[in-house]
Amino acid sequence: MRLHRLSITAFGPFGATQEVDFDALSSAGLFLLHGPTGAGKTSVLDAVCFALYGAVPGARQSPGASLRSDHAPADLPTEVQLELTVGGRRLEVTRSPAQPRPKKRGDGFTVEKAQSRLRGYDPERGWQALSKSHQEIGEELTQLIGMSRDQFCQVVLLPQGDFARFLRADAEARGKLLGRLFDTRRFAAVEDRLAELRRGAEAKVTAADERILALAQRTAQAAGPVGAEATPIVARPGEPGLAEAVLEWAAIARSTARERLDIAHAVVTAAEGRQRTARHALDAERERDRLQRRYEETRRRSAALEERRPEHDRCQERLERARTADRVAPALDLREEAERAHRRAADDLDRARAQLPPDLADAGPDQLTELERRFRQELGGLESARRAEARSAEIDEERDRLERESRADDATVRDADAWLAGWDTVHAGLRERIATAQEAATRAEQLAGLLAPARRRLDAARRREALAAEAETAREALAGARERALGAHETWLGLRERRLRDIAAELAAGLVEGTPCTVCGSAEHPAPATEGDGHVDRATEEAALTAHRRAEEARTRAEQALGLVRERHAAAAAEARDAEPSSAAADAGTEPNPGPSVGELRDLVERLTAEHAGAHRLAAGTHAAREALDAAEREHLKRLELRQEAERRAAARTSRREALDREQAVLRDELAAVRGESGSVAAYAERLTRRVALLADAAEAVRAEQEADRRRKEADGRLSDAAYWAGFDTPEAAAATLLDASAQRELQHRIDAWQAEAAAVAERRGERDAREAAEQDPAQPAAAQRGFEAAERLLRAASSARAAAEERCAELSRLSREAADEVRRLGPVRQEYERIARLAGLAAGTSADNERKMRLEAYVLAARLEQVAAAATARLLQMSSGRYTLVHSDARTGGRRAGLGLHVVDAWTGSERDTATLSGGETFFASLALALGLADVVTEEAGGVRLDTLFIDEGFGSLDDQTLDEVLDVLDSLRERDRSVGIVSHVADLRRRIPVRLEVVKERQGSSVRHRLA
Repeated sequence: MRLHRLSITAFGPFGATQEVDFDALSSAGLFLLHGPTGAGKTSVLDAVCFALYGAVPGARQSPGASLRSDHAPADLPTEVQLELTVGGRRLEVTRSPAQPRPKKRGDGFTVEKAQSRLRGYDPERGWQALSKSHQEIGEELTQLIGMSRDQFCQVVLLPQGDFARFLRADAEARGKLLGRLFDTRRFAAVEDRLAELRRGAEAKVTAADERILALAQRTAQAAGPVGAEATPIVARPGEPGLAEAVLEWAAIARSTARERLDIAHAVVTAAEGRQRTARHALDAERERDRLQRRYEETRRRSAALEERRPEHDRCQERLERARTADRVAPALDLREEAERAHRRAADDLDRARAQLPPDLADAGPDQLTELERRFRQELGGLESARRAEARSAEIDEERDRLERESRADDATVRDADAWLAGWDTVHAGLRERIATAQEAATRAEQLAGLLAPARRRLDAARRREALAAEAETAREALAGARERALGAHETWLGLRERRLRDIAAELAAGLVEGTPCTVCGSAEHPAPATEGDGHVDRATEEAALTAHRRAEEARTRAEQALGLVRERHAAAAAEARDAEPSSAAADAGTEPNPGPSVGELRDLVERLTAEHAGAHRLAAGTHAAREALDAAEREHLKRLELRQEAERRAAARTSRREALDREQAVLRDELAAVRGESGSVAAYAERLTRRVALLADAAEAVRAEQEADRRRKEADGRLSDAAYWAGFDTPEAAAATLLDASAQRELQHRIDAWQAEAAAVAERRGERDAREAAEQDPAQPAAAQRGFEAAERLLRAASSARAAAEERCAELSRLSREAADEVRRLGPVRQEYERIARLAGLAAGTSADNERKMRLEAYVLAARLEQVAAAATARLLQMSSGRYTLVHSDARTGGRRAGLGLHVVDAWTGSERDTATLSGGETFFASLALALGLADVVTEEAGGVRLDTLFIDEGFGSLDDQTLDEVLDVLDSLRERDRSVGIVSHVADLRRRIPVRLEVVKERQGSSVRHRLA
């Protein structure tokens, strides 16, 4: 990787844009980056790191820190641009951090997002844009460089202070630095992964042991008192032998439980025999007690049955008489129905006669029917009267409608007359409005023709005023340019004259003893001229001549600018006067008559604009005025037509109203004769309809009452005959003997119950076993029950003990099988855990197999440190004149782990000691050698990317002259591989030793850079 060019803008201490040409600095192989403290030497290296990785080195990337320069103007954005060659490709990367910028609209600032751009150079097509993505550019550059930001800052920007601390640090601190540089995170990840696997396997073993212990606890709970006889388990989860102890304990508990089960079976068999004997005795006593109680109950039922015999006889007699009276029941029902029908008919007749006139209260059905027929005939003759009445109502409605139409037409005529009264005035006003609008349109056209030239003159007058001020500025600039040109000319002539005066000394400086003089040809130079005070060389003269020519060019440009401004001013003045520009005045450089002022032209434009706007507003009403006139004329014709139409309709209504009046008079006479006292034909018809209905109802009620009386008499005769033939003296006696169906069923049930009870008692009296049991001693079922219950309790206890023993044996067998299965599954898990634990302990340095207690990552870093020590020794031998050698040590110190020790071997004494014992100067060149060696090793580790540009930061002030020369020789030897090394230091002696320098100058407006090339 080689750096070519760096551009820094508003970055850090640099307020403006600064260019660093690394190609020119690297041509000598070794260059110096110097400047006062705080000028910004380190900021140049920060800019390189920021361009490549988008961030400055970690030590200076503090939270909240801003990369923007406080010296930069607000409108100058912060930007870093780096051109480099890496991986055989020429690239240009440009980065801008997030920064505030002025808002484009309004006051204040807004935050501009960070931006990145990457370009690549193609010999045929030139620079080509590659990407604008931060992520893509970062991945592309990191892949090409082959190093992370930490590696780059440690390898390319060599911070000597870090390596001095590295020499004095302990193994842990060295491990952290080497881990960042060589990216041994994968080995640390292997350690973590092995530790994680070990924890996982250990957790599996512990979980399996806990499951086995849980099974053991469940086995103990299932074994109950049996488990107390076995030896308790003392092993903990994860300890060896736990599984075997659990299996042995479970086998003992299972064997003991089986013995207890055999004993329980024997006890249950004996209890079952006693329970059967007690059951037989209890059944015998219960049967004897049942028979004795049954015989006693039979005797009680027989005595009760004889007591109820008289009641049975009465019920049987009453039921027979009720069944005889059932033959008279139909006639009784018929008599009651006829009586109810006659009462209903009589009530209906009374209500009908109450609504008739008094003269018809005793009328027969035939008389009522004849009156009904006459009223129906009169009702049929009212149809023509109904039609006449309906026509009369229609005539009234039509007269009302004609009255409403008459009132509406009268209102229409009044409105039309009122509107037409002002027609002449409205018509004249509209015509006058049209004429005024047409005159305003003509005036607007005239003012528009005057307004455009006036506006052009106003714009020209404004340009004239501005160009006048610009011409004054141009005249002043021309005067200054003429003065500077004259001064530069005089300076050049003075310097030329002084150089010609001392030309002999200049020629004498080129004389060589024995070589002929270029002027006189003599090979001897007895008294060559010498340079006096204030000697001017050729370069100074040429610089003055160049300055003189530039001043002349500036004067010419100022004259041209003034002439251009004058021409533009003359054109503007002529346009403001509305005349052609005066070429004579312009050529003579005199000002022509300026014409009207800006204020006068502005007043003229404003006046014309106001007049034009007023005329335009009036002219805009022409169309509206014409439309208003047309609308008014149409409304005038409409009003005339409405008035004429209303007058025609009024005449027609008069004729129609007279005809309706004549027809209404005829209809009223006809209706008066028909309605009589009724208010209308409908009311008269409704009264007739009610009379017809009353007469019809009354006639029907008389006939119904006569028919009901006839049927009642027939029912009385039939009832008397039925009572006689049934054996009853009167119908009332038969009715008193009648019973309904439910009462008869009740009597029958009582008779049947007594007879059934008598049959049952007779049957039970014939039972021989009950009679024999009654002759024996009283039974003792309670005593037999107590004996049976005692035997039953003993059997239940024995059965419960046997069931518990069987359940305990089954549960212990099941748990033993589960424990055996868990132990079988645990075998491979424990083997896997032991294998992983050995590997994890070996990688972590805690295993007994790891004698030096080195972690895997430390072992890899130790190998890298050994490579770094070998590479650093090659340069340290040269810097120390063959005295010191760096060696790697993996010996343990105290109780700490081994692997990252670093010692220095002193060839003068032959002793080996820790690098922390080196002096200040020795520490510097030892750390420098270590940094260069580390750069080589990291480069190879990163894929062999060639690093053509290195920077070394400070530390040279602690060296004496001889050691400094040796160190510079080592750095100069890097040129053999076409490398360039930049030394960052403010040591004054290095400026004499290193001719190529990049100086950082601290100024009030911000720092700047200057190249010093040999």
